[in-house]
Amino acid sequence: MANDNLLIGQGFDAHRFAEPGSGRPLWLAGLHWPVPEDADAVQVARYEGIEGDSDGDVAAHALIDAVLSAAGLGDIGSLFGVGAGAHGAGMHGCEMLRETVAFVRDHGYESSSASVAIIGNRPKIGTRRAEAEAALSEAMGCRVSVTATTTDHMGFTGRGEGIAAIATALVRPV
Repeated sequence: MANDNLLIGQGFDAHRFAEPGSGRPLWLAGLHWPVPEDADAVQVARYEGIEGDSDGDVAAHALIDAVLSAAGLGDIGSLFGVGAGAHGAGMHGCEMLRETVAFVRDHGYESSSASVAIIGNRPKIGTRRAEAEAALSEAMGCRVSVTATTTDHMGFTGRGEGIAAIATALVRPV
């Protein structure tokens, strides 16, 4: 059977949103989500960035963990480190994803396909889903599908305190 060599991995990531007025840019699913020029104060808060050592892109980070998990090569912390002085500090999610794909390839695997579900009330993913899929697919070198959901105002994502993502990736030996 052609799929006998496929390996599956799962990843999860969650971060809080930055404090209002921090000016931290919002990066998610490989995309920058700029504040609309005509936004009022309430709308501006919807575009507050995500806290993290890197850009906080939970979608990219969950995909990284899924790919590493599938290949049996650890997790995002083991590859990029943790904290302000870590290798991954200040990196963009797609840059980290490309580096992960190269690392996995150096260890004899390549990405086959992936999916990531973003969990949160904002930003609204549907308006830029195709762009997000294109950005993440380019970074991974395979098809990546993006979905999004809310938690009906339950938990930290429902209260707008943060955002999360869960991803699944398939890799195969090269």
